[in-house]
Amino acid sequence: MLRSWILKYNGEIVSWVVSKTNNNSLVMKTIKAAIKANPGVTSILHSDRGFQYTSKEYVREISKAGITRSMSRVGRCIDNAPMESFWSHFKDEYYYDCTFITYEELVTGIANYINYYNNERYQ
Repeated sequence: MLRSWILKYNGEIVSWVVSKTNNNSLVMKTIKAAIKANPGVTSILHSDRGFQYTSKEYVREISKAGITRSMSRVGRCIDNAPMESFWSHFKDEYYYDCTFITYEELVTGIANYINYYNNERYQ
């Protein structure tokens, strides 16, 4: 499972995509969905140092949307702390306790957890 997620200022997941392949399409779908869900919002996008986040398509798309890039330095994940916090909660509260038989079960389970995380879980 490969995934891409975008958080809001309050920790809410505003955009997410799950894919069987790790490529630019995964990241671009996530960014386009976030822009569509939050039109006119000036955002800061915290990312890791993967190849997708240095592609010309990525830089062009976020520049066009007025998004500021923030990429952590090697060995310093503090820039990405909100996302790292989400991953910790997701794994501990949901993922490690589940067994998925199909890809569809996995995607449905993730959708259900994100709904819980955004709307019911105390932040």
